[in-house]
Amino acid sequence: MKAAVLRTIKAPLEIEDVKISKPKGREVLVRTAASGICHSDLHVIDGLLPMAPPMILGHEPAGIVEQVGDGVTEFKPGDHVIGCLSQFCGHCNFCMSGRGNLCDGTAELNRDEDEEPRLSKGDEPLQQFAGLSSFAEQMLIPANGLVKIRDDMPLDRAALIGCGVTTGLGAAINTAQIRPGQTAVVIGCGGVGLSIIQGCRMAGAGRIIAVDTFPWKLELAASLGATDVVNAADGDAIGTVLEMTSGGVDFAFEAIGLKATVEQAYGMICRGGTAVLVGVVPAGVNVELPALDLVLSQKRVIGSMMGSNRFRIDMPRYIEAYLNGILKLDEMISERFSLNDINIGIQKLRDGEVARGVVVFDAE
Repeated sequence: MKAAVLRTIKAPLEIEDVKISKPKGREVLVRTAASGICHSDLHVIDGLLPMAPPMILGHEPAGIVEQVGDGVTEFKPGDHVIGCLSQFCGHCNFCMSGRGNLCDGTAELNRDEDEEPRLSKGDEPLQQFAGLSSFAEQMLIPANGLVKIRDDMPLDRAALIGCGVTTGLGAAINTAQIRPGQTAVVIGCGGVGLSIIQGCRMAGAGRIIAVDTFPWKLELAASLGATDVVNAADGDAIGTVLEMTSGGVDFAFEAIGLKATVEQAYGMICRGGTAVLVGVVPAGVNVELPALDLVLSQKRVIGSMMGSNRFRIDMPRYIEAYLNGILKLDEMISERFSLNDINIGIQKLRDGEVARGVVVFDAE
C-alpha cells in the first residue's frame, strides 16, 4: 500500500510503498477513506512532540473494514468505522471508572517485539502513530480503537469526528459541562476550536466569543455559533473580553497549545471561572499563572484529554447530530487533498490557511 512516511523531523513526508500485516487476534484491517490533517501531526513533524521516525502519521480517520482477526466479534468486512486514538484496554482503573480516554493499559494492544510489525518496509519496522497511522491506504487497528457508524454518513466528514470534533465538542459538553446561559470564550478557531464553539452552542451557552488573528476564521466561527468575535491582532484581547463581559467569562477554552494563549485564557475568566486547556502544548513548555488570584478568585485550570470522550457512545451521537442538521461539518472542511498532495495540506495548516484539511482516498 502507499503511505506518507515521516523519515526526518522538520522535513516533508515521503510517499512510499510499504507493507501492512494481516489482522490477528483483536485487530481489524481497514481501508482508509479519509483522514483529517491535525495540528498534533504537525507537532510531531516539527519536533514539538518528540517521537522517533520512521513513522506513518495520521490519527483522524474513517474507513471501511476489510478483514478482522479471529478474536473480533463486533466488526465485520464492509462495516463503516471511525478510528480513535482513545484506545482502551477495558480493565484498568480508568476504564473501569468510565474514563477510558485516560486508559493507561494500551501497551497491551500493541504487538510484541518478536512478532511481525504491523507496518514495515523491507526489514525496517515503521512506527504506528497513536495506534492508527491513517496517512496510508490501509490501517491495522486494535478493535478497541474503532466504532461502527451508519453507512449513510459521508466518510470524509465522519473522519473529522475521529479527533478534532470529538475533542472540541467533548471539551465543552463532557469536560467543562457548560450549562445553558453560561458564557465562554474560545481561543483559536481551527478544527478543534470551531468544534468547541459548536459544543458550546449545542449545550446552550448564552454567549460564545471566538478569538483568532485570521478574519476568515472569525467569520467561519460566527457561522458555526459564535455570538461575538475578537481579532487578537488588533490589540489587547484579554482587555477586550473583560470589557465585553463585565469581568470575564465562565469558561475560557484554549485550542492552540501555546504558552501565551494558555495564560491569555486564564486572564479572560471571571471570579469562579474555569480555564480549559485543550490545545497540545509542546513538550517541556510550562505556563505561569498568578497563584494568589487563583486562590482568592477561586478560579480553576483544567485539562481536557480528547474531550473526556467515551467514543463508542459519543461518536454515533455526533453522527446523528450531523445528519439531523445540528452539528455542522461540511463548513469545517476548507480543502481536500490526495495522498500525493499531503505535504501541501500540511503546509497550509502550518500557515493558517485551512480550518481542516482532509486527505481523501478512494475507499468509497
